[in-house]
Amino acid sequence: MPYAPLSEVSTWYAEQGAGEPLVLLHPGAADSRAFEMTNLAGLAERYHTYRFDRRGHGRTADVPGPIGYRRMAADTVEFLETVVGGPAYLLGHSDGAPVGLLVAATRPDLVRKLVFASGVYHHQGWLPGVLDLDDESLTFLRDWYGEVSPDGVAHFDEVYAKLDRMHRAEPTLTPDDLARIETPALLMFADDDEVEPAHLHTMHRAMPHAQLAIVPGTGHGLLGDKPDLCNRLIIDFLDEPAQ
Repeated sequence: MPYAPLSEVSTWYAEQGAGEPLVLLHPGAADSRAFEMTNLAGLAERYHTYRFDRRGHGRTADVPGPIGYRRMAADTVEFLETVVGGPAYLLGHSDGAPVGLLVAATRPDLVRKLVFASGVYHHQGWLPGVLDLDDESLTFLRDWYGEVSPDGVAHFDEVYAKLDRMHRAEPTLTPDDLARIETPALLMFADDDEVEPAHLHTMHRAMPHAQLAIVPGTGHGLLGDKPDLCNRLIIDFLDEPAQ
């Protein structure tokens, strides 16, 4: 698979399918393999999908300095400009959701529509305790990271510390910021998610062109819990003519 020589980091990516471009933004402390096990096949039947591993994730090496949502959004903008070659649909899950949201806020010319799945616009939107992972979850993520990371499994703890700092301090958007985002957006959450219900409803009310979908019988990993249902919702939204 190719690497994109972005200005700050050589970024692993892959393409599959044909049609309008759709960029998949994976969850944090994971990588784009998450989509391969869930939604990729169904979405690639309809769209030209791009998936890339963000800095410090998966097959993309870590780089010196902190990891932050705005840095990752800037990387995504560069990916859209240099690899995709223009505007695309964005689908972000968990950490990938605020990354996509920040791209829509800063470069709306590059985002045709946004699917925002199980993320937050402000770090206070997470339910209490969800950022405190237990040993079993950390072991799973460490092993997952070690399978493909060019930095080796021993580097996981350093990357995870960067992500933990980020999750407790970012993102910091406000309802006023959301009100200025004109991009059509589908806000997808589980009925047993890790986000405060008031947070997602505030987001829905604030964004002028947002739709809200609560997916029944799912948790924070809703895209994998019910991939066929989620894909139908995503495709219906993306194929809907712009108002």
